[in-house]
Amino acid sequence: MRPARALIDLEALRHNYRIAREVTGAKALAVIKADAYGHGAVRCAQALEAEADGFAVACIEEALELRAAGIRAPVLLLEGFFEADELALIVEHDFWCVVHSLWQLEAIEQAALSKPITVWLKLDSGMHRVGLHPKDYPAAYQRLLASGKVAKVVLMSHFARADELHEQSSADQVAVFEAARQGLAAEVSLRNSPAVLGWPQIHSDWVRPGIMLYGATPFEEANAVAERLQPVMTLESKVISVRELPAGEPVGYGAKFITDKPMRIGVVAMGYADGYPRQAPTGTPVLVAGKRSRILGRVSMDMLCIDLTDVPEAGLGSTVELWGKNILASDVAKWADTIPYQIFCNLRRVPRLYSEG
Repeated sequence: MRPARALIDLEALRHNYRIAREVTGAKALAVIKADAYGHGAVRCAQALEAEADGFAVACIEEALELRAAGIRAPVLLLEGFFEADELALIVEHDFWCVVHSLWQLEAIEQAALSKPITVWLKLDSGMHRVGLHPKDYPAAYQRLLASGKVAKVVLMSHFARADELHEQSSADQVAVFEAARQGLAAEVSLRNSPAVLGWPQIHSDWVRPGIMLYGATPFEEANAVAERLQPVMTLESKVISVRELPAGEPVGYGAKFITDKPMRIGVVAMGYADGYPRQAPTGTPVLVAGKRSRILGRVSMDMLCIDLTDVPEAGLGSTVELWGKNILASDVAKWADTIPYQIFCNLRRVPRLYSEG
């Protein structure tokens, strides 16, 4: 069997969720969209269900997977519904639903629902992706209540730059939100992972921890709360071949690395078809036989090369940590000029193995 695998520590997942609750004092929806950022939505939901206030997913397909697995906790559809006929499923399975567009509001008003639903009404406070315009927001709230189709409304928005702790735009978005919700008596949800970790002054009855659940920081700089997070996923494989090369020899496709001295090279069963970032350059850190080393040359589809020159105890069959508790996913992402969200979500083909720590 190919040795590449992702080890998922479910106790670390619960630890990170508890931090979100602890530092905010708020109710928390665990964001498990995109298959829990590549960690396995069903298993992560099962691990959290006993203590989570609910879950958030992107779409109804993801929500239905949770219900089919027996998850009965509240599930919020972050993109709402895409067709009006999804409202019947929303009612049947008791999903909570974001409304971010006037057409969705109109669809609810026109629908024949067997019972009222819970709506999270989204304001575009400055990100300009989805959300109602501030001038339409109070009236939309009143229309939802007047429709008789809605049991509860939560007011929400989403930050564009909360991961930039010295950027003014988050405070500006809060000001827009506060102005738009004046006179509206409802709970609010503003704080995503970076706002949970770095913006304690922002009030939010509900928080929506995502990337922090999986133990990765959204920040480039150090953050005291983020440093308490525990990595949930360890991506590992093994050395499947060893090469002894003299100076001046190319390694991998395109000869992107040339040995500058006699070197010992290990070939690892891991590549971009598994989801490891192809753009990770020479120098990207790995851990082999318990010692830090580096990638050499270009990542290929199924394999990559690492430097074993200064790790004489490593050889055929040695375990390699690509990211995890020793090599942080955020560090790998930085080397690859991307973000940990993407490298987690891109993980494919690699089996997940779950443990309780």
